[in-house]
Amino acid sequence: MSGADTVRVLVADDHELVRRGFRSILSGESDFHLVGEASDGREVVALAIEEVPDVVLMDIRMPELDGIEATKLITMNPRLSRTRVIVLTTFDLDEYVFGALRAGASGFLLKGVDPDTLVDAVRTVARGDALLDPGATRRLIEAYAAGETVAARPVLSLPDTLTPRESEILELIAGGLTNAEIATRLVISPLTTKSHVSRILSKLHARDRTQLVVMAYESGLVAPGHTSGLPLEE
Repeated sequence: MSGADTVRVLVADDHELVRRGFRSILSGESDFHLVGEASDGREVVALAIEEVPDVVLMDIRMPELDGIEATKLITMNPRLSRTRVIVLTTFDLDEYVFGALRAGASGFLLKGVDPDTLVDAVRTVARGDALLDPGATRRLIEAYAAGETVAARPVLSLPDTLTPRESEILELIAGGLTNAEIATRLVISPLTTKSHVSRILSKLHARDRTQLVVMAYESGLVAPGHTSGLPLEE
């Protein structure tokens, strides 16, 4: 976060009523500071570069530039390396949500989410923690990866610098396991697991665990319907 006690938030939605609702919720929290509002994709990117918020609440469908492209421009900008994006959607299995996760979003929220959940989500992402349960991320990705043709899927090569152990841990992350569960599965300490995960994030230039799940699928390390013996439902 940009300050010890303050979370700087930028809201982007092309509907004034929606922005007003989020503004009302955020202004009621003493540790939140709303740094700006945007009604289209180009405006939110420009404001993000200017204000460097901790969290952007990003509508997916906006004029000028949609939320997916806006998310990509934000997550690829070195100035915004610590900015996290939460995409806002109407349906949790919206194909645009998958595109936003590919673009580097840290997770998604339904627009009808209750205020407490929204506040908790913003704080969670601002801390650098995963917003989505890895299993939920996996199921979302599987729903679309399974329906794509091989030719249509992006080709992602994992770096040769990943060790066999790191590849194994990446596969387990994609399977929805937490650090504690990975430590138990591999009979290693939680601290060792955390160190491995940190190195994987660094080597893959990933912002968070959500991106690791996406990368594991798009590289072919994990295939839809196959999670190394892990159940599809937790």
